[in-house]
Amino acid sequence: MTSDRAFPRPPRDPVSRYLLPCLALLAGCAGLPDLPPKPESRQMSHIDSRLTQIVAADIAHHQGRSGFYLLADGLDAFAARVLLASAAERTIDAQYYLFHDDLTGNLLLQRLLAAADRGVRVRLLVDDMDTAGRDADFAALDSHPNFELRLFNPFANRSVRVFEMLTRFGQVTRRMHNKSFTVDGIATVVGGRNIGDEYFAADPEVEFGDLDVLGVGPVAREVSTVFDDYWNHELAYPAASLVRTPPTPAQLDALRERLQRFAAGAADSAYAGRIRSSRLIEQLADRQLPLRWGKAEVFADRPDKLLRDPNLRSTHMGPQLRRRVEGVESELLIFSPYFVPGDAGVNWLAERVRQGVRVRIITNSLASNDVGLVHAGYARYRKALLAAGVELYEAKPQVQRAGNSADAKSHLGSSSRASLHAKTFVFDRQRLFIGSLNLDPRSAVLNTEMGIVFDSPELATAVATWFDDELLRYTYELQLGDNGALRWLDHQPDGDVIYTRDPQTGFFRRLAIWFAGLLPIETQL
Repeated sequence: MTSDRAFPRPPRDPVSRYLLPCLALLAGCAGLPDLPPKPESRQMSHIDSRLTQIVAADIAHHQGRSGFYLLADGLDAFAARVLLASAAERTIDAQYYLFHDDLTGNLLLQRLLAAADRGVRVRLLVDDMDTAGRDADFAALDSHPNFELRLFNPFANRSVRVFEMLTRFGQVTRRMHNKSFTVDGIATVVGGRNIGDEYFAADPEVEFGDLDVLGVGPVAREVSTVFDDYWNHELAYPAASLVRTPPTPAQLDALRERLQRFAAGAADSAYAGRIRSSRLIEQLADRQLPLRWGKAEVFADRPDKLLRDPNLRSTHMGPQLRRRVEGVESELLIFSPYFVPGDAGVNWLAERVRQGVRVRIITNSLASNDVGLVHAGYARYRKALLAAGVELYEAKPQVQRAGNSADAKSHLGSSSRASLHAKTFVFDRQRLFIGSLNLDPRSAVLNTEMGIVFDSPELATAVATWFDDELLRYTYELQLGDNGALRWLDHQPDGDVIYTRDPQTGFFRRLAIWFAGLLPIETQL
């Protein structure tokens, strides 16, 4: 009988029988503690707050539909989260794959703790992939009567994690990649951004061009339902249960003081200035925020996906989302920073083209991709995609800003190195998907993901118009030459520049990617 678990039995060869136990010993023979009884909690019902009162009339006027506002600019996307946290009166539910210990991470954490101090119930769920060295602070936050912090799929060894990549490979390499921020059950931010400087235009070295959507109305309840499933799952460990010594009130006081000093020290930063100048909440209250109203559907993997056989699709959102995509009649636009379609994906896209659908895809070039192995997996499919009639574009690593969040003209970055990070699909200029889903095996099969499909011809058309008007400024257009070789067209005002190899890359990097493409690792990309 085949087990539902995705973790294979230990190999029986002598090397594995003796090497793996030794590695476990080096890792400290650590094991996860028994999960203590944890209170199950759910989203609050019948929340009465200023935010719910602000949008109640609009929701009624639009017959229960949800309102949406695109957040393309990194500063605006950060301000939206901070301002919503500051406006919260009853509850904040935040779920992230990465929550960095940097400028934006600490500024947001300070606002979350301030909300808890004034009586707001704060639930913060963070994947454990990038939390090393922060156990004491997280446990201190978890000790707050109004602040619960849980780590999803935690590493057993809290100090040396590298060996678990070998001894627990099938477990710790499958992660919760979801991203959402929901306040008072009425407003939510969902998209591709984690919490970190590179996602909010705060890192001078690199910027991820991304796209979030602010949703108000019933969609926030649907996002909270997804959050609850993960929050109450067996893989969600209270942070305080993962430390040997229980946190003291003095530790929480010290953390609060440190975060307050940090926020005061950042008062002159561009981010603090944008927060002070933003009128997001006032615009929402005055009905001046240009919300687009329409039906919405939240798609999410089940948290059990991380525990079950990757090929068991009953826990996957992919089949449900695919049915929506198969309904496309004329045009499909795809933003996917990490794009490894596989033979099945190439065939599926080719079938759409044969049916008369225009398919255009933008992904990262080798120069802009921050994960070289993923590019190696993608590169082998470029010729087949182009031969099938798919239009393929790769983001340049250095571009200038374009547009703003109001008109959805998303920029790809303006720092020393820019990288596409948005995960967005546009269907027939009528519907739009925004979420955490990359089109690669890791997102489809191994990690958990979520996103929203919403019916909004105005917003869908705005993103499609960016494709039409701005795409060639920020990307290379790929073509097949007469000899069947790839070429990259850089469309410049004074004429096209043609490259016959990956632009802005050196020989050794291209050689490394070529070699990586020979490795049998596509299922892990």
